Amino acid sequence: MRKKFTSENIILGFMKYIGLCLLIAAVLFPLIWLFAGAFKIEKQILAYPPTIIGTKHSLKSFARIFKSIPMAVYLKNTVIFSVCSTSLALLFDTMSGYAFARLQFKGKNILFIIILMTMMVPFQVMMIPLFLESHFLGILNTYPGLILPKMTTAFGIFMMRSYFSQLPKDLEEAARVDGLNEAGIFYKIMVPLVKPGLLTLGIFHLMNTWNDLLYPLMMTSDVKMRTLAAGLALFVGERATTYYGPQLAGAVISIMPLLVLYIFFQKYFVASVATSGIKD
Repeated sequence: MRKKFTSENIILGFMKYIGLCLLIAAVLFPLIWLFAGAFKIEKQILAYPPTIIGTKHSLKSFARIFKSIPMAVYLKNTVIFSVCSTSLALLFDTMSGYAFARLQFKGKNILFIIILMTMMVPFQVMMIPLFLESHFLGILNTYPGLILPKMTTAFGIFMMRSYFSQLPKDLEEAARVDGLNEAGIFYKIMVPLVKPGLLTLGIFHLMNTWNDLLYPLMMTSDVKMRTLAAGLALFVGERATTYYGPQLAGAVISIMPLLVLYIFFQKYFVASVATSGIKD
């Protein structure tokens, strides 16, 4: 049945597209301003009236940020911290989610409720105990000190449990009949079926660790161990004279890896959110 093109439908459709265009412009404008400002000379960044693109462009801001702070070291630390903690979180969250969803053991529901309750505890409450524990273990200003406290999350366990709970039980029963043990069922049958969930959780965790500021500032005091977010924050606050060009250049360098990652894995992320929905 064909839809009738009445004047009311045309006006509503036109208003809908106008609203979408305004929304897209509002979302993209900060990114355009950021990328354009990173290539402007300092005078044009502060010029009035302001311009978005500018007329004179240069790479001096990028050169200055690398000369002012050890950006290469910050990038290396951020990659190691983010990739290692995300990989461990995917492993342990997936295994824990599978155990809570498919296995039967004593105290399972109580333990899961306790894990969920930790999601209601703000990080600021755990800062001092976590710092004291890390100091006692001697892992401050080290990669293990950054990675180990982030190697699993209550949200990740809850999310993966929701994915595994939606799978039919006939799959694992058929696998057991074929002679697979529990580890084989997990790795060969279950994990491939929740791949969209793994990618979604990986993107969430990588974004959180890459952009995390408070946690790395607390766990590192040595310049050689700072992450990108912590290094840029200290770079902004430690100078009396503010140079906006290097700050914008540092922000561009910081968001580019996440932007590229999201562009490549967007279809998996959208498919996961559209098809699964976190439900029990």
